[in-house]
Amino acid sequence: MTKPVVEVKHLKKTYFMPGGLSQQVLKDVNFTIHEGEFVSIMGHSGSGKSTLMNILGCLDRPTSGEYILAGHAISRLNDDELAELRGKTLGFVFQSFNLLMKRTIADNVSLPLIYQGCGKKECYERAVEMIKKVKLAGYQDRIPNQLSGGMQQRVAIARALINNPKIILADEPTGNLDSGTSDEIMTFFQKLNETGITIILVTHEADVAQYAKRLIRIADGVVEYDGSVKKYMEEKK
Repeated sequence: MTKPVVEVKHLKKTYFMPGGLSQQVLKDVNFTIHEGEFVSIMGHSGSGKSTLMNILGCLDRPTSGEYILAGHAISRLNDDELAELRGKTLGFVFQSFNLLMKRTIADNVSLPLIYQGCGKKECYERAVEMIKKVKLAGYQDRIPNQLSGGMQQRVAIARALINNPKIILADEPTGNLDSGTSDEIMTFFQKLNETGITIILVTHEADVAQYAKRLIRIADGVVEYDGSVKKYMEEKK
């Protein structure tokens, strides 16, 4: 079996509010994701899946429990170390694309490289190569509003891939797309996974989740189901 890239052990997350009030969003979450897996994390609004995604993306820390990312125990890292690990290990794709609308496609794709001190010429050349890989050759000097929604999401995927991450975290990546374009993007994720990249997809839509091979379903802050997507879908029929 391939080595684990994500290990979640007894993960809990509680939000503390004024007046001594608190809300426990994650109650005792446990799972392991191995290198090269394609996993959907599914759950209804309020289930805790977005909080879990933020922790997996090192954008938030758990209240208790352990999160190990690519062999590194997150609780032992300071903010700078955490940012460095996130930049080298994770690529992010969001529902709203999060593109800089006044900058070129090449500028958007090369943004993670700029943060690492990459020179302008090298950044541009690497961005152009990555743009070709997402089937947008020739679009590098255009701006996002000249592209369709599906094309903009491919730009976001190119940006996520530019640092050769081990893991792509995709948070509702088809939420702003029509069904035909959604199928195109999810098929693209499947092809990326076939190259060995680990894909972790957060969604509330069953038809999107079924593109993955494994499903982790979150309900009321705990793992309700962890297993084959196909088996889960057949049981729900």
